[in-house]
Amino acid sequence: MFDPKKLEQIAKQIHDSMPTPVKELGADVEQKVRQVIQGQLNKLDVVSREEFDVQTQVLMRTREKLTAMEQKLADLEQKLAQK
Repeated sequence: MFDPKKLEQIAKQIHDSMPTPVKELGADVEQKVRQVIQGQLNKLDVVSREEFDVQTQVLMRTREKLTAMEQKLADLEQKLAQK
């Protein structure tokens, strides 16, 4: 759901900002930081950028169809009014 590279970058930034004694604990701390970040991000009610883009395209197509149908309805109403 989230870009793994971004997650790695954030985990590395947090790891780099830690005091040296904590950093010396090694990759285990970085792995735990990554797990905590991933866990918190998963709790958020968000969608991926890809899913957002897909839904935006679906909405645009739906809007185009609705506009076309509204125009057809207006044309039909006009024809009925002329009879």
